[in-house]
Amino acid sequence: MDMPLPGDEPAPPPVPLAVRAQLLATEHWGLLASRSTTQAEVLTRISIFLTLVSAGLVSLALLGQVTRFAGPFPGFAVAVLGIVALMGVLTQVRVSNVGMDDLMYVLAMNRLRAAYVDIDPGVAPYLMASTHDDFAGTTRTYYFLGRRSGASQLLGSSTIFIVAVNAALVGLLVAAIIFTVAGAVVASAFGIVAGVAYILVSLALGVRQFAAAWAAHTPLNPSPADAG
Repeated sequence: MDMPLPGDEPAPPPVPLAVRAQLLATEHWGLLASRSTTQAEVLTRISIFLTLVSAGLVSLALLGQVTRFAGPFPGFAVAVLGIVALMGVLTQVRVSNVGMDDLMYVLAMNRLRAAYVDIDPGVAPYLMASTHDDFAGTTRTYYFLGRRSGASQLLGSSTIFIVAVNAALVGLLVAAIIFTVAGAVVASAFGIVAGVAYILVSLALGVRQFAAAWAAHTPLNPSPADAG
């Protein structure tokens, strides 16, 4: 009996469309579950951080009343603000990573919707979320009703919220350190500069991370306007 030569094996039968749809739906539900879990985790992290900030500021206020903001108060303020600011930076890193993770999930689900449309083109008019895995597609998926300004999207994000809180904490920390060797006016000036610098550096790093992610991404189903 002759043995089949390499390459002579029969082609596998085509996968039924129903099986393809089931496989895609399974992947879609997995992405949704991962996205929900990630969002819930970061919201809990933000809540813990804000509780820590509140507790730290209240403790400083109570100690200030007892010590009349003299004696051990400056050192205690620097220690508390340093710890809270450190937790804030760690929280900000996590929030930024989750924002990029969310973009990743949206891109993946957009690509799956394109596969659904390939299976049944008739469902395309009923999908409000985009089927294009590019920047324009993610913008459509994040907001169905026309266009939302980039400034509104940015200023309303959790990342900017955490950056603002951390900038205030860093400013207070720097002011507290400077206050131990200089006057209140000089300390306030240094604190404001430090807070503004923190915001600018955070924004620059965020833009760099966002741009690097898009530079590394190759859309499989780009929007018509971006197809070229």
